[in-house]
Amino acid sequence: MSNKLKTLACAAWLATASVAALSPATSWAQAKEQFFPLLVYRTGPYAPNGTPWANGKQDYIKMINARDGGINGVKLTFEECETGYATDKGVECYERLKGKGASVIDPQATGITFALTDKVPNDKIPLITLGYGLSASQDGGVFKWNFPLMGSYWTAADILIQHIGKKEGGLDKLKGKKIALVYHDSPFGKEPMPLLEERSRTHGFELLKIPVTAPGVEQKSAWLQVRQQRPDYVLLWGWGVMNSTALKEAQATGYPRDKMYGVWWAGAEPDVKDVGEGAKGYNALNLNTSGQQPKVIQDILKFVHDKGQGTGPKDEVGSVLYTRGVIIQAMAIEAVRRAQERFGKGKVMTGEQVRWGLENLALDDKKLATLGLTGVIRPLSTSCQDHMGSTWARIHTWDGSKWNFSSDWYQADEQIIKPMVKAAADKYAGDKKLTRRAPEDCQS
Repeated sequence: MSNKLKTLACAAWLATASVAALSPATSWAQAKEQFFPLLVYRTGPYAPNGTPWANGKQDYIKMINARDGGINGVKLTFEECETGYATDKGVECYERLKGKGASVIDPQATGITFALTDKVPNDKIPLITLGYGLSASQDGGVFKWNFPLMGSYWTAADILIQHIGKKEGGLDKLKGKKIALVYHDSPFGKEPMPLLEERSRTHGFELLKIPVTAPGVEQKSAWLQVRQQRPDYVLLWGWGVMNSTALKEAQATGYPRDKMYGVWWAGAEPDVKDVGEGAKGYNALNLNTSGQQPKVIQDILKFVHDKGQGTGPKDEVGSVLYTRGVIIQAMAIEAVRRAQERFGKGKVMTGEQVRWGLENLALDDKKLATLGLTGVIRPLSTSCQDHMGSTWARIHTWDGSKWNFSSDWYQADEQIIKPMVKAAADKYAGDKKLTRRAPEDCQS
């Protein structure tokens, strides 16, 4: 080979190597590699919450590669795409990454989920929307590709009303009470309304709806309404900077923080740490424990952070949202593992195969122990008809410096939830001219 040809070959090799280093997904085409697209928001007003969530997902992938060598010998690759929590950017990220071998996507936003729900059936890529998204998508008979694992905004709202009723001495004691929903004025913030309206009719409390314009840095008018209406309780449906701003406004207007209850996206360290003592007594739902004691977190520290491979700061590992990111990525990886049990161990799974895996998850206590998730989440079992698999949550309360669990586990009331889910799913199917899945489709 001439010197000129050698130089050209060397340059070509260097270009290829640099692209591979910059983009883990480029190696998808090679055998034995499962690609995970990671939609994130590390910039903008939602970054304080989005960043630990994203770090947990990435660190879990790294840990599975380092500790286990992937899934039955299949190495895992990933690529992040910044959405800034914006729906249009989320759709752009989806369109850019889906062709690189995407077999499952966590949109990380309800608005993006709404936009992708019509796209994924054609692309055959399932959506994991753990604790968010379309509440009606629990119904797998209509929503074949959506998986709101562990809970929806309807289950969240239902549990909060159950808890408030218990505090009052019974749900019948809610009659004549005022409950305000201070909500992010977006699909996310509006999603719990049908459930709250149903509970309001049943129990006779007045529901006040107080919108907050995104991103939520300006809430003076919202809290003026709270001060004027003097609700008995405030439900906070916020995300990002909106949460800490709401707590500061509550403090300024003298609204008792112990009468405030946040959704599980308004109950993490970034929401309260800047408010500190001013947030003392504030309550929020939680789907998972936090802390560095669980084995899965210990393994991430050992195999990732102790090797200098951590995505974010070490002291963030095990925080509420970081742990939720770990859980979400664990669900995606277990769906691949479950799919391999049917379609071939050691093989890269397609979106259709991973969808089957998501629909057949069986995470009992024994399996959770294997995953190092004992005590972190409740057992979960999905099916063709039930794409949620678990509807449990607890309340934790901020003591001025840390979160402490202040309730036992609650389960959403299926007598209320199931008819609402079916009615909403049937309406969606009618609007979109869809037919419910046939029994044989549940085996595909």
